[in-house]
Amino acid sequence: MKIGLVREIKSSEDRVGLTPDAVGAYVKSGHTVYVEKGSGETSGFKDSAYLKKGAILIDDKALVWKKSDMIVKVKEPLKSEYKYFRKNLIIYTYMHLAANKVLVDALVKKQVSSVAYETIKDETGLPCLRPMSEVAGKLAVLEGARFLYKNNGGNGLLISGVTGVNPANVLIIGGGVVGRSALDNAYGLKADVTLLDINEKNLNALKEKYQNITTYVSNEENLIQSLKKADIVISSVLLPGAKAPKLIKKAYYKNMKKGSVIVDVAIDQGGSTEVSKPTTHDNPVFTYGGVIHYCVANMPGIVPKTSTIALNLATLKFGLEIANKGLEKAIKENDAIKHGLNTYHGYITHKEVSEAFDYHYTPFEMLS
Repeated sequence: MKIGLVREIKSSEDRVGLTPDAVGAYVKSGHTVYVEKGSGETSGFKDSAYLKKGAILIDDKALVWKKSDMIVKVKEPLKSEYKYFRKNLIIYTYMHLAANKVLVDALVKKQVSSVAYETIKDETGLPCLRPMSEVAGKLAVLEGARFLYKNNGGNGLLISGVTGVNPANVLIIGGGVVGRSALDNAYGLKADVTLLDINEKNLNALKEKYQNITTYVSNEENLIQSLKKADIVISSVLLPGAKAPKLIKKAYYKNMKKGSVIVDVAIDQGGSTEVSKPTTHDNPVFTYGGVIHYCVANMPGIVPKTSTIALNLATLKFGLEIANKGLEKAIKENDAIKHGLNTYHGYITHKEVSEAFDYHYTPFEMLS
């Protein structure tokens, strides 16, 4: 198979879809890899490193798209890249289609097959989403703490507090991978942490490990009361492949602290507040009701070297399986990849994506 690697063009997105070592794995398996020159520079990987692993470097992004059977990326294609779509092309990347109707329509119209990292599912959970969720969870605490600073518009608290002064209160909504990573960082910084989750067993396990945290079963009453005292809110709710639920209502803001910060890690899937909208690392926040909202849709892009290596450790094996077997055979032989299939030959093959826009859902089995 001919594999293509292109430079990411999303604002402040410095990750890259393939490391040189990953390229070497594809080449060793008999595949040809085209790499747009400079793709890996912002992640610390020089063109010479890709050459040493057997890549073919190409100046023209359009030519990489044209020559490749499968494009491997990090983030979803942007509108300026839709012109490269064509029938039978495979795109392997984070898609987050439930929050992007325009992209869904483009993929279906051009009959592109898309395999989304975030919906690949196996016995361990969501293996290709997990590493970036870990990064995002840890960053959420650091970025939330940064925007508590008075010069950034916050209420002027130091997250850890000092002798005689209480630390900031950090509310984490959701005890999944993002939530646990955020908890680990916030707890390490000696913040006063409250965590909400719908799973009591999970809450008990986290309370046993982090004995000084406060835990509540997630419901509307507990959420409203916890929001009142929160200085940083980290929303990490996830419904794989589907739109994020709007948990934080406009009506709740009147009782929240002015200068508090919401870090909406669910923004890739539409966001979990009624006012959330995507922001960028260049302009990461906006304010509503006196509350600062950090809604950067590619948080791990700010630490690209760590993120790229972690991402490739998770995504490479599935990408190689698609390349080695062909997409159809890989889907039939590996349910994880079938879960990752979002669009196929002009059809929407992921139920949650179809439901997000009330589109027709066609299971892969009906097309093979």
